[in-house]
Amino acid sequence: MFSKVNSGGILGIEGYLVGVEADVSGGLPGFSMVGYLSSEVKEARDRVQTAMKNSGFQLLARKITVNLSPADVRKAGTAFDLPVAIAVLAAFGVITQEALNHVWIAGELGLDGRIKGIHGVLPMVMAARDQGIRFCFLPEENIKEGKLAEGCTVIGVRYLKELVELLNCPEKIKVDVRQEECEERVSENSDCDFSQVRGQLVMRRAVEIGAAGRHNILLAGAAGTGKSMIAKRIPTILPSLTKEESLEISKVYSVCGMLKEGMPLITSRPFRSPHHTITPQAFIGGGNTPRPGEISLASGGVLFLDEMTEFQHSVLELLRQPMEDRAVNISRLNGSCSFPADTMIVAAINPCPCGFYPDKARCRCTDSQIRKYLSKISKPIWDRIDICAEAAPPVFSSIRNKSVSESSAAIRKRVETAAEIQKNRFKKEAIYFNCQMGKKEIEKYCMLGKEEEDFLFQLFNRASLSTRGCDKVLKVARTIADLEGEEQIKSHHLCEAAGYRTMEEKYWGGIL
Repeated sequence: MFSKVNSGGILGIEGYLVGVEADVSGGLPGFSMVGYLSSEVKEARDRVQTAMKNSGFQLLARKITVNLSPADVRKAGTAFDLPVAIAVLAAFGVITQEALNHVWIAGELGLDGRIKGIHGVLPMVMAARDQGIRFCFLPEENIKEGKLAEGCTVIGVRYLKELVELLNCPEKIKVDVRQEECEERVSENSDCDFSQVRGQLVMRRAVEIGAAGRHNILLAGAAGTGKSMIAKRIPTILPSLTKEESLEISKVYSVCGMLKEGMPLITSRPFRSPHHTITPQAFIGGGNTPRPGEISLASGGVLFLDEMTEFQHSVLELLRQPMEDRAVNISRLNGSCSFPADTMIVAAINPCPCGFYPDKARCRCTDSQIRKYLSKISKPIWDRIDICAEAAPPVFSSIRNKSVSESSAAIRKRVETAAEIQKNRFKKEAIYFNCQMGKKEIEKYCMLGKEEEDFLFQLFNRASLSTRGCDKVLKVARTIADLEGEEQIKSHHLCEAAGYRTMEEKYWGGIL
């Protein structure tokens, strides 16, 4: 007898529909599974057989064949245990095929028949909903995550025997229509707040501009001047996530199994700070079954590269394409995947190994040491950084100052106002922030007067800017104007934006 159950798999961060087909026939007893399967899927055979026996299903010895379709896509993970078991039971006549026609099932089985939680539920349920599936049966611990995909009925189950009873007697199904409280609440009295930062007005201003336009930032200065402290507080001033952004970020974390228990919807912008010993694959993503890397886990938020010059040169060069395209494309022999990389890059460096360059009175590094140290940031990477800010030397009076600095909430109001201006400006475009502008948008929204055009011409020649560097100045100037509520870019906006690129000449001019 033949049966079929709808289930799902993950390709990149997107779900797709998988048909689990089972056939029971006469012949030499056995249990075979086909359909381009990974080792953990092949092992489902033993888990399924033992779980069915311990759940009270005594089946006759028959030849059982299970196929996972489409057969040309590699299946991985443990989510196929439950649909395989249901398909086999249906093939034996324990469940009617009619009960499975508009049903989608996924879950891992324990040997005792208990249904365990799985990763990647959100994108898989979204794919099932888009294919017209009406009922989705999931492990009980994944039910909150599944309900985020609005448009289909999600039902949680705990045991294999319980699911069989529900399929045979649909009237026993009790649908919980309550809206689950699954959002993470961010405390207003957070431990990370800009009110704790003393001094460093230049860096504070730079990160405010960067947050308003989602520009990439490089913070330079000696150790202990507050670079990391300021970088960790940038998420507290970024605009709130929209529902669409929350779902996109949650999909990435769902696939990686990094969602917090009971909080399947990410409502705060991510902050990722990988160690400089990270491998290229962990940084950018990949693997035999491609998975997102750190740059995708930071999408929609901040990717902080502390001690950027300590990262492998090959790792830093991987940033070239994602910083431009805001996406990572992973190609393998079996296919290609695209991961989001719409992240704000924030990097921190010391000017030299000892940290005191270009103060020759204190710096003891040789020219070759400084050249080797700074050369890890190549010209193409530098061109993709919009804002560079230098930390001021620490002053005792600023450190011991008891007055409270401006809070993150106050800065965030200005940032959100500028973000709203950009949202209205780009409502007919496929972008949301100034950093995403291409040539067409720059020509349309960064119009300059005669005085401003002359200033930019002088800057281009004197600073030897590249075409990309010139565009970066215009984008940052557009954001500065938005923070001030100005429709037209003025000379002082261009001047401030250009000031955030003077470090190239100071640090790299005579070194690289």
